[in-house]
Amino acid sequence: MTTTVGSRLESLLEFNSAYIPGGVSSINRIIDPPIAFVKGDGAYLWDIDGKRYVDYHAAFAPYFLGHNFAPVNEAVIEVLRSGESLYGAGPTVLEGRLAQLLCTNIEALDKVCLQNTGSEATSLAIRLSRAITGRHHFIVVQGGYNGNHDELACNVFNTLADIGPRVSPGEYPLRPNGAGTTIATNHFVHPINFNDLESVRYVCRRYPVAAMITEPVLQNIGVVRPRDGYLAGLRQLADEYGFLLIFDEVKTGFRQALGGYSQLSGVRPDLVTYGKAIANGFPIAIVGGKAEHMDYVVHPDPAKRPFVAGTYNGHPVAVTAAIKTIEYLLANGPRVYGHVEELGRQMEQGLRAIFARHGIVASIARQGSAFSYYLMDANPVDFHDIMEHHDFERDLQLRRALIDLGIFFVPIATKQCSISAAHTADDIRFTLQCFERAVSKVWAAR
Repeated sequence: MTTTVGSRLESLLEFNSAYIPGGVSSINRIIDPPIAFVKGDGAYLWDIDGKRYVDYHAAFAPYFLGHNFAPVNEAVIEVLRSGESLYGAGPTVLEGRLAQLLCTNIEALDKVCLQNTGSEATSLAIRLSRAITGRHHFIVVQGGYNGNHDELACNVFNTLADIGPRVSPGEYPLRPNGAGTTIATNHFVHPINFNDLESVRYVCRRYPVAAMITEPVLQNIGVVRPRDGYLAGLRQLADEYGFLLIFDEVKTGFRQALGGYSQLSGVRPDLVTYGKAIANGFPIAIVGGKAEHMDYVVHPDPAKRPFVAGTYNGHPVAVTAAIKTIEYLLANGPRVYGHVEELGRQMEQGLRAIFARHGIVASIARQGSAFSYYLMDANPVDFHDIMEHHDFERDLQLRRALIDLGIFFVPIATKQCSISAAHTADDIRFTLQCFERAVSKVWAAR
């Protein structure tokens, strides 16, 4: 019997639902339209029905070199055959090699601690900042995403009804991300707007702040860039009030430059977290920073030493993938970063021209290989700006129309798009052709 295209996906979802709540292992798997991917190669994805897509989602951005990048995969296969294993005790040569590569090539890093996921890394960064400062309060940014653990799972995607009118200077109401957290009752988390130095000062005057954690470019809600002087202003406020400045570069790290956005901005945080593109899709994350802070991980006084543990921390597969990725970027950095910058420029100009031809009010925001469009008259300065002015419904319709045409922008409004080193100028031209068709379809329907 021949299985129809529709029934193949339906059968998979039904099978998964029998064993996994909702049929998925993460709510990120729940998208509309539902798609089950079965293969990724370079800049492309294939679904269960054999349809090919040009991929700009990149699994929430780790695939900077493209899906299944051969040099990284081959290094992983080699280490699996070598006899290396997960030892669980004692330092390893691979961990030392990775730490050396990171600390000798990234100015923000004196020492590092290996983790498995971005959420683990940001959790450790917060715990470490509290151990160092002896304080409990910390500042987060409205619309920023810094992990799925209780301490940071708040104020990501809210409505104006949730958060109320713009607050500046001041802090927003705390809004947990979903049920089951204790964040609303601990009174230690203070959400403020991005690009708002006076709100940082406002919180610091009222609470003993251990740290502020922020993406240096907000990429959970597209691409929201820091205003001139904003990151330097955070550095000054951290020094003035004695809190630690934490850059969450899980998304921006390695995609923007080998040293992340801190390298481009010239602003050094006290602690920094990396993930995603550091190993081109293999699960690893890094907490690093100034030696005097990182040394608290092994502080001789147990009362000052934060607890750090993880069976799979430093797994040889992920560590090898990270080593190979960094070595590749060190050897090919100018070509790789120049290539994605040029493709990003072509995409930005093309999108801008399409919206102009159709008389649509829109802006294009880009940082290197990361780009986003906003259906508003200027690039946003913070999440509140987006909530007030962006057309979320049309954004979602446009993304779904692109998926129909074989272009995969994840169907979640405002989410950034990521160009990889595997994309070509032909991919950009094809994407822009499809984008124009999608725009014509969506706006003709209104």
